[in-house]
Amino acid sequence: MLTMQEIKNHYFFSDDDAELLKSLHPLMAANADRIADEFYDFLLGIPETAEHLKGGQLLNRLKTTHKEWFIALFSGNYDNQYLHNLQQIGQAHVQVGLGAHYVNAAMNIVRRFLIELLQEQYPELEVRRKFRNAVERIIDINLDILSASYQEEALKKVFVSHRLESKLIHATERFTYGLNLILVVALAGVSISVVGLFGWDIVHIFRGDAEKGILGALGTLLVLWMMIELMDNEIKTLKGGKFNILVFIGVIIVALIREILISTLRHDALETQAFLAGTLLILGIVYYLVARSQQMKVTT
Repeated sequence: MLTMQEIKNHYFFSDDDAELLKSLHPLMAANADRIADEFYDFLLGIPETAEHLKGGQLLNRLKTTHKEWFIALFSGNYDNQYLHNLQQIGQAHVQVGLGAHYVNAAMNIVRRFLIELLQEQYPELEVRRKFRNAVERIIDINLDILSASYQEEALKKVFVSHRLESKLIHATERFTYGLNLILVVALAGVSISVVGLFGWDIVHIFRGDAEKGILGALGTLLVLWMMIELMDNEIKTLKGGKFNILVFIGVIIVALIREILISTLRHDALETQAFLAGTLLILGIVYYLVARSQQMKVTT
């Protein structure tokens, strides 16, 4: 964080400027009530700022505080305590929800008032220019410090938001990883069941129902093959690989082929078999389009 001396150096604010401002102290103290009235008349004329000024006692207290700040502009003492006081004022503005735009606009009222007052009191251009330069610098310094309070508050919100988002994203990633792990275990269990189904189809062959056993075993092997593909895809996902939708479409296609084989053995109605064949055709087209789209992405 910058010190007051560093801030003054950045604005080329010298000890001579401080002495010039100090010499203006009696004049500014005599006009403190006048600037306070103009300042708050301006704020009361804006609906957004007038909301913060409801109540006569509050307004009188704010005017007193504003006069103290205004007179301190010409104290000639601009140290780290002065910086701290300004930071407290800026934080108070942030806490009540007063936008930085209105602080800047209100500071312009003070700047214009001071320039006009200097023109009234110092008709000689060279003399007035020295005072005006000093006044401009201290106003800019004040505005800088007050604006920094808004920047710090914004950074705090971004920092807290970033930490919260990071934790949520990390928790979601771990949860997704856990679900994928459960899915792999479930697929392994289902694969064992498919192996058992394959054994049952082999039993049919030895019982004399060779056609049913062979077709059933063939369909079961297709399902087992696709289960292996599914497990391989999930393992790749757990290792950070990309999700491959083609594998899941392929599983549906294989399951449908097996259903068609079984439907043929059952001698289902022609409409049922036509429906299954039509569904298989549609899935085949979808598989082709998705595969082609993925290939185009790889080549481009």
